[in-house]
Amino acid sequence: MRGSPLPETAASLDEYLREMREENGWSGPVDIVCHSLGTCIARYLLEVMDGKERTQAVRQLIGLGPPNTGSALAELFNDPKYGAEIINRLTGVFVPKGFNPATDQLVQDVRPGSPVMHSLRTAGLRTDILYRIIVTTNQGDEPGFFPLFEGKTWEIGDDGKYRPTLEGDGVVAHRESLLPGISLDVLSASDRGDQLPAPDQYCHINLPRNPVVIARIMQYLTDPPAILPGKRGRFLSKTG
Repeated sequence: MRGSPLPETAASLDEYLREMREENGWSGPVDIVCHSLGTCIARYLLEVMDGKERTQAVRQLIGLGPPNTGSALAELFNDPKYGAEIINRLTGVFVPKGFNPATDQLVQDVRPGSPVMHSLRTAGLRTDILYRIIVTTNQGDEPGFFPLFEGKTWEIGDDGKYRPTLEGDGVVAHRESLLPGISLDVLSASDRGDQLPAPDQYCHINLPRNPVVIARIMQYLTDPPAILPGKRGRFLSKTG
């Protein structure tokens, strides 16, 4: 569904989940693991489309580097001053050759001021779902973390200005992943030992392949804490 609007993709996810439930004879809750704006797609389905009826039963929603409040990078793509340079740097790595943000509906939908992001902000989180947010950081300021931006991540400050930060994965800053009442589970590239992945494996693009991230996901899937009825899950990471 490349190029489709985010709400349309969310509707397709809803249909897919229902088909899988019917095929497997399962009506109970499921866990959903998402990467990047995939988390926004799942949240749009669960919070905006199904927020009142709650026909989709979900135990945990696990997001890897999600731009929950909108993406500064998506905004930069559209910036008349900086857009061309940013796109040129990321061509072939994060965006395809000839990438045009104006015609990419998903990019438009994930801009902080878009109607889609407004819907997510106003819908509210579901109290029957345990939200997990796994992010990474480059506290050691290692350029190899994400060389295209010298190891940093662009974010939009409270003053509305762009600024680089080490609190991000090269593409999504921590402030963009935050959800009300939900703590970030922060994995630092600086804390790795001799047997752990190289710094670049902690960048946004490689999160789904990073064995440390995968181990954390499996920990959540196999040993989730209990959620009190009517209480949204909260988690304070030992590493974050």
